[in-house]
Amino acid sequence: MPLPFLTADRAFDEAADDLALPFDDRDHWRRPYRPGPWRVGAAALLLLLASYVLFAAVVIALTGTVAAAGAVLGGAAFVILCALRLLRVGTWVSAIGLRRVAFFRTRTTSWDQIVAVRTVQQPVRWLGLPRTVQGQALVVVRGDRTADDQAPLLTSHSADFLARMEAFDRAADSIEAWAAEYGRG
Repeated sequence: MPLPFLTADRAFDEAADDLALPFDDRDHWRRPYRPGPWRVGAAALLLLLASYVLFAAVVIALTGTVAAAGAVLGGAAFVILCALRLLRVGTWVSAIGLRRVAFFRTRTTSWDQIVAVRTVQQPVRWLGLPRTVQGQALVVVRGDRTADDQAPLLTSHSADFLARMEAFDRAADSIEAWAAEYGRG
């Protein structure tokens, strides 16, 4: 089964350096970077937990009631959906605009609303926890808001880029190239 979220960087690895947007279908939403090892590891642990819960559902179905097995099966399905949503979290781009996918919410901003996309040095949250460290963040300046009103799109200490500065730089450059291509600035 192909996993398209793992192949996002291959187009950038194989493309020429002067080609900023190497995709043929630019109307398709894509994440211009691979999910980081922290995010993939957390999703793998959730899927491992789900496998144990599914096994428990089979044992309960064989020895207990069907209703109890159904409840445990529903819990396993919930854990699997959480793992899949965790893999989907990130910044996505297309010719339509910029999409920030969080765990509970997705926000899409069209390119004509974006004034600038730039990388800044600022305190960033470490792995999304309340602790902040000095790092880099990719921020969006919208026409109706300032950069301080919106959370950064990417940070150098997030689950996708912790200890992967080259990947952060490549992803930030790619999103800035999309903004230069389709934005009004």
